[in-house]
Amino acid sequence: MESTPSTESTPGPAELESHWNKVVGRRGFLMGVGTAGATALAGGALGTAAAFADSGRLSRGDAAILRFLAAAELLETDLWEQYEELGGVNGGNPAYIAALENLDGDMPQYISDNTDDERSHAAFLNAYLRSKGEEPVNLDEFRTLPSSKATGAKQIGRLTNLLKLNVDTSWYTRYRSTQNPDFGATFPQAVNIKAEPAIPLNDSDTPPGMSQPVPPTNAKQRRMQAIANTAGFHFAMIEQGGSSLYTTMSLKASSLEVLRIVVSIGGTEVNHFAVWHDKAGNAVAQPLAGVKDPETGVTFPDLNSPPFGGERFQTNLIMPEPADFISKALPQCSVIRPSLDKNAGAMAAATFLTSTGLFAGQSQKFFRALHALARAADSAHRGMH
Repeated sequence: MESTPSTESTPGPAELESHWNKVVGRRGFLMGVGTAGATALAGGALGTAAAFADSGRLSRGDAAILRFLAAAELLETDLWEQYEELGGVNGGNPAYIAALENLDGDMPQYISDNTDDERSHAAFLNAYLRSKGEEPVNLDEFRTLPSSKATGAKQIGRLTNLLKLNVDTSWYTRYRSTQNPDFGATFPQAVNIKAEPAIPLNDSDTPPGMSQPVPPTNAKQRRMQAIANTAGFHFAMIEQGGSSLYTTMSLKASSLEVLRIVVSIGGTEVNHFAVWHDKAGNAVAQPLAGVKDPETGVTFPDLNSPPFGGERFQTNLIMPEPADFISKALPQCSVIRPSLDKNAGAMAAATFLTSTGLFAGQSQKFFRALHALARAADSAHRGMH
């Protein structure tokens, strides 16, 4: 959240708020009134939820929760498919795969598995919405962003941009701390990753057939390894956000079945985060630590050595430290955090991902639609039905 991408096509928070006020106006969207923001997605993806009539239909709030989560899973699927094309089990870029395997030999398999999981989440949530008489979410009209030109990447339109990211790595120090952002705590970056690609850009920049020794010995090898290291931290950044988002949305569900869906899918997001947390640590530990991207200057230091080291940075710690939870008067507890709307709600997630450059190049229509979904989800309240 601390870094903002420098792109004219990505609106800032004030501009997004202005667009929201113009498009939706007060609580119109949340009350089910059709608006420009509510019709932005193809196929009526933001269509008004039908009134809650009987036990077989969803409440407006539950439908809004599931719509936002479906949109989030479609966005996740899009970014994971880009990683899979280049670095998965059947990925088409050998040098990128080798650089990822320097973090862990199972990286390609885990990338492919994570991609399959996100596809299944998106498909299930949309199918469930249909089964309840609700419109599914369709983001296809926004698949306009460019693909990588590197060997292995499909030349198709994308929803997300992995070509120049500001990766927030404060999750790394947060989960090693006894503090909780829900109480206002803030955390330093473990690694400063700004304007760095997470996938190879083209074959001249990073030749797909080159070797990837540890440590890398020439500029192109260092460039590729820095890109793979960035991906490793980005994997964990995405999944820790999903862990908090699902936790927060579960507190709003009214239907026990919707609650079951949210906590069950949320559990896999937590599992994903644990895996990627472990792999990211290998990028900042010996023998790989010390890699510096010759193009951007992004550096992956040894976090086990001075001026780092200690529990805040130790690379083989991946279990969340007990932290303040619910009340500082209670004993500290190992939990997913944050879990309140301010830091982990739908709007917080949309704003955070925008700040990282993940949507750089998207249209104003995309942001209006995404924020309409987010506002509706955040406004859901648990009720008795």
